[in-house]
Amino acid sequence: MRESEFIEWIRSQSQFDPDIVPVGPGDDCAVIACGAERLIVTTDQVLDGVHFRLADHGPEAAGRKGMARNLSDVAAMAAAPFGAVAAVALSRGDLLDQAQAIYRGLRCAGDEFNCPVVGGDVAVWDSLLAITVTVFARPDGIEPVLRSGAEPGDAICLTGAVGGAFRTRRHLQFTPRVREARVLADQYHLHAMIDVSDGLAADLGHICTASGVGAQLWGDVVPIHPDAERQGGEDRPGLAAALGDGEDYELLFTVSADEAQSLLKRRAVDVPITHVGVITEGAGMMLICPDGTSRPLAPTGWEHQT
Repeated sequence: MRESEFIEWIRSQSQFDPDIVPVGPGDDCAVIACGAERLIVTTDQVLDGVHFRLADHGPEAAGRKGMARNLSDVAAMAAAPFGAVAAVALSRGDLLDQAQAIYRGLRCAGDEFNCPVVGGDVAVWDSLLAITVTVFARPDGIEPVLRSGAEPGDAICLTGAVGGAFRTRRHLQFTPRVREARVLADQYHLHAMIDVSDGLAADLGHICTASGVGAQLWGDVVPIHPDAERQGGEDRPGLAAALGDGEDYELLFTVSADEAQSLLKRRAVDVPITHVGVITEGAGMMLICPDGTSRPLAPTGWEHQT
């Protein structure tokens, strides 16, 4: 079973009062009503040998990534983080030094966005290091942006550049786009948004599935990060890596064509934004290749097997 299939199974088993849980499983965060307020919650984990290599990267980098991944999910909803809890399963060894380094990494990412570690749990076992973080956020005056609002004719926009992140230390050192998301969602009506963690093609596929739409992605304008290496099967160096590598943690969002023109002219945020495609009616995604031909674009990228 793929991770996406398991999530769909969970959703089929879930029944929520929409007045209490307006957004449940399947988006970047859950939204829960707490009296007159709304709480935005996300949880994610990083595992030695999957998301980092402890022997190569060290525990502080692992802790930082554990926090930053969750903050990136919060950014995908344009929410404002305010606190986190962490559960850490330490490998036996130099426990105090390892635990303190993990905490420094968590704080390094959290402090930048006023998101302190307010609690958690520590255990020791004979397996590899595992770090689980839950981040709490609030709308703070900005309506949460979901994956499900994309409309035919929308411009598809991407912050930064993608591809090759896991081949360098960029997947450990990225800055979550929390500030950029807040500015964009405050100044423009973003219809849908997601962070690029699984891969550009996969995450665009998540938006299309949630919104019931299709997409055209323009292969000649996708911003490819210098970390990306040439891969076979594409007619532009690095395009395959940009489409499928993941771990970039950039923002992929849709907005009306008119607002996209304004957004791209004004440069509302410091990070570059590229218009990379258009949302279409129906289902399925197409890649418009640099030579002008087109082919179906599969939503391939990173996905856990369960």
